[in-house]
Amino acid sequence: MWGMRHTSGPSPGGPPPQRRNHYDVTDRVRISHPADVRQAVGKVLEARYPGIELHAVDHAFNVFGRLYAGWLPGYFGCDTWYHDAQHSLDCALAMARLLDGYDRSVAEPQRLGARRAVLGVIIALFHDAGYIRHAGDTAGNGAEFTLTHVKRSGDFLKQYLPQVGFAAEADLASRVVHFTGYEIALDRIDVSEPLDRMLGFLLGTADVLAQTADRCYIEKCRDYLYREFEYCGLAGKRRQGAPQPIYSSAEDLLTRTPDYNHKLWEERLDGYFGGAHHYLEAHFGGGNPYRDCVAENMKRIEAMIARGSFAGLSRRPQVIGAHELRSILSRVARPRRPAQTQRQRQPAAPSRARAA
Repeated sequence: MWGMRHTSGPSPGGPPPQRRNHYDVTDRVRISHPADVRQAVGKVLEARYPGIELHAVDHAFNVFGRLYAGWLPGYFGCDTWYHDAQHSLDCALAMARLLDGYDRSVAEPQRLGARRAVLGVIIALFHDAGYIRHAGDTAGNGAEFTLTHVKRSGDFLKQYLPQVGFAAEADLASRVVHFTGYEIALDRIDVSEPLDRMLGFLLGTADVLAQTADRCYIEKCRDYLYREFEYCGLAGKRRQGAPQPIYSSAEDLLTRTPDYNHKLWEERLDGYFGGAHHYLEAHFGGGNPYRDCVAENMKRIEAMIARGSFAGLSRRPQVIGAHELRSILSRVARPRRPAQTQRQRQPAAPSRARAA
């Protein structure tokens, strides 16, 4: 059964009472800023693997910033709302912590080691790169790639990893990234080496926890995720050539969110991934603030469903997309971006995003 329904109380030192929207579950790392996350990830990896070489991590964070800001030649930058830069940065941080907790907890033959750890962080950082439109795409928004974005992320990793000395692992990474998605059934992902599969379990766990432990998770489902689902045909009215919509309205999505999360824990986190989230307890010294934050989010939405009103959703998330990231990175000169066709022009963000 779902771990969230059996917790007797918060973990030691549970979620901070005044956690800020753009900070991680400890309220110490600003997950909207690549440099802050790079520093936090580096500290975790250096403590676990003394003498580790982090050149590839540095390069990856630099490329990530350019890709999501729209400064990487041939790419338009992040224009999705739910799957924004902050989520991927949050996922990379969660992955580093899971890697640390796992290698703390197992005997030497089962440890993933420094090289796999670096690979895991890089895959986590780019696990949603498939949402980023490039010059050859005809889509008007990256959300149109929802149903194929994991394959596209794998393609990006295959192209990128040889640049940082991971050519031998590039094809593997393109398969491991599928542990974050639904394009291939988990038991059909072509990764047979046990340590590589564990890397995938940690990655899939990091992705789920980074999303559902976000302080504004519920608001983001309403304001951002539903809109992305409209673009790919999973929500709203049925469109020709699109799949049968799953959600009829944002309120419908919210009402079904607790059951969806229950299924995530039962089938993935505590199921196929073998409870890999427990390794966070080794990293944090006994507590698991990710689990606590998820439980808080579920308690909050379940209370609203019981009252029959979502009026209590008053937190104001802000998308960290291309425009916001360019400001964060404080580039003086903006490199030229590929020309857009009328079809490709980025639509305005939803009204709640503009008000954030």
